[in-house]
Amino acid sequence: MKNQLKTYLNRYVYFSDTEIDLIYSQLKEKTFKKKAFLLKESKVCKFNYFILKGLVRSFYIDEKGKEKITLFAIDNWWVTNTESFIKQTPSIQYIQAIEETTVLYLSKETLEILYNKCPKLERAFRIITENMLIANQRKSDVFLQMKSKERYNDFVKKLPDFIQRVPQYMIASYLEISPEYLSELRKPK
Repeated sequence: MKNQLKTYLNRYVYFSDTEIDLIYSQLKEKTFKKKAFLLKESKVCKFNYFILKGLVRSFYIDEKGKEKITLFAIDNWWVTNTESFIKQTPSIQYIQAIEETTVLYLSKETLEILYNKCPKLERAFRIITENMLIANQRKSDVFLQMKSKERYNDFVKKLPDFIQRVPQYMIASYLEISPEYLSELRKPK
């Protein structure tokens, strides 16, 4: 687990073994069963989670009572509700395990302490956050510019692992298309 975290963080900023030991010592591990919630709507997001193994989704319930998936996250991704975590305000979204998921996690307070003890970690999280913002902007651009079929093909091309691991109705929700239309798109030609 420590090596997995080290490999991940060193993609952004080089950390010595001593620095990794310090960071790792402040993380806690937890396994969530399939369908368990890491965060529920109206609760304050107290943790930032590093997924060691598993798959989660972030979603909200719209005014018609339908789930709207905004994000999937898999192994070696950080996941949190950024606004709720940073501002310590109630979340408007849920984070739920789609399959059994093991995470390392830390609180905002612990993260701030680590930033002071190991300033390179703040730089790494800045780069991670920038990449997340770019991905969100790309998703918005894709959704504005592409038709449903193109969105699906783009999703399959960029995230092929998800097609096998995520239920079809969840992919449809994420792509903002009906499950029936997604089924049509997935049929062999």
